[in-house]
Amino acid sequence: MKRLGILTSGGDAPGMNAAIRAAVRMATVHGMEMVGYLDGFAGFVAGEYQPLDDRAVGNQIQRGGTFIGTSRCPEFLDVAVRAGAVRQMRADGVDGLVIVGGDGSFRGALALADEHGVPVAGIPGTIDNDVYGTEETIGFDTAVNTAVLAIDQVRDTSESTGMMFFVEVMGRTSGAIAMHTAVAAGAAGVLVPEAHEDIANVVARLRVSIERGKRSHIVVVAEGEEAGGAFAVGKKVGDALDHPYRVVVLGHIQRGGSPTVRDRVIASQAGALAVEGLAAGRSSFMVAIRGGRPVEVPLADVVRGGHPEARLDLLQLAHHLAG
Repeated sequence: MKRLGILTSGGDAPGMNAAIRAAVRMATVHGMEMVGYLDGFAGFVAGEYQPLDDRAVGNQIQRGGTFIGTSRCPEFLDVAVRAGAVRQMRADGVDGLVIVGGDGSFRGALALADEHGVPVAGIPGTIDNDVYGTEETIGFDTAVNTAVLAIDQVRDTSESTGMMFFVEVMGRTSGAIAMHTAVAAGAAGVLVPEAHEDIANVVARLRVSIERGKRSHIVVVAEGEEAGGAFAVGKKVGDALDHPYRVVVLGHIQRGGSPTVRDRVIASQAGALAVEGLAAGRSSFMVAIRGGRPVEVPLADVVRGGHPEARLDLLQLAHHLAG
């Protein structure tokens, strides 16, 4: 194997650049070249890439996002499109692929391996931490830290004014960010798509807290929560309690920013191990974090596993510690 390609797919996540950097520099260690496909599978389909060497990835580890770009590529679902992309890849002398992304990206990777024998390695990169088979995904730690910092700042205003705040975090189908943020920020409540909590329960807990004289009340709401997101939840609770409130939507600020130490470390470990595995002749694996260490797990297991089981113990902990 003389030349590898790498691409980042789906939503961007802090730490993707650290993974690219590690993969490129490990490729150099093994005497291989690396190219970066631009804008994810879209660049792979179009045959658009840039050569990556040690110098090209210098001064990238601290940057958020992905400097080779990312996108959604629905045309990649077409069997003929995938076949054409592989023909172009081989014509360009690329022998294998490292794919950084989430569940959908890995389905595409596995299709390339199964249909055309392309050696592929996956690196889980998504702020939602919703990839089966790994305890952590690149970008999750940074996203949670960003949300906690924002809530710490909002709390000052909540304490000063006595208003309730409903803070919406990302997580359309996963409440991982919301639950970790709620525990770490000492929130008064948390609503996630995996749990079907009655708004009346939230109202009851907040009423007790208000009657005890507490002034600061922060409720964390995952954007995919079935009650309709932070605006709908805020109105229902505010009306029920006849209490002033405000809504803060953190949105895409959770995707950007300099990655935390944790994200830089796991991204570097994953990028290096992905290339080492391909260089040793292994394929169709994802680099997972288990017990704090990087390990290879079969991509087929990851794809079959779907979304991992939600950590609802954190939901219960957040409720028990709210006061």
